[in-house]
Amino acid sequence: MIKSLFITILFCAPFIAFSQVKLINIDQLNNRTNHGSDTTYVINFWATWCAPCIKELDSFEKLNKQYKNEKLKVLLISVDFESKLSSLSTFIKKRNLQTEVFLINEKNEQEYINRIDSGWSGAIPATLFIKNNDRKFFEKEFTYDQLANEYKSIKSGK
Repeated sequence: MIKSLFITILFCAPFIAFSQVKLINIDQLNNRTNHGSDTTYVINFWATWCAPCIKELDSFEKLNKQYKNEKLKVLLISVDFESKLSSLSTFIKKRNLQTEVFLINEKNEQEYINRIDSGWSGAIPATLFIKNNDRKFFEKEFTYDQLANEYKSIKSGK
């Protein structure tokens, strides 16, 4: 019994790490944000090789925890290559990220960039705030205070 449990854990462990990261395309992202009319979405586009992105991850984690009782969804969307899924999963586990993490699953980079925001140059970090039909997009690094203030602003409709 114990031996079979150990073998099951041994063979399933690699797949458990991958379950932390889900693939998402822009249609799926839009579908998700369009069906949450009473929810404020804070969507951060980042990569494991981007130092400013990594620096601000703690701010998104803190926002997610600080406002966990509100109708807030923080989504971290990595723009790393799909071939880096394993290293992305390791990165998330090492940093103990609790916020939902996705890996962008699009073939045409410029097309998905334009669909996120027509003014986006493709630079990261980039963050999109969505509440109902209100959208605010930023190509910049956020401190926690800036992030919280922007969240409160869009949540209140300002």
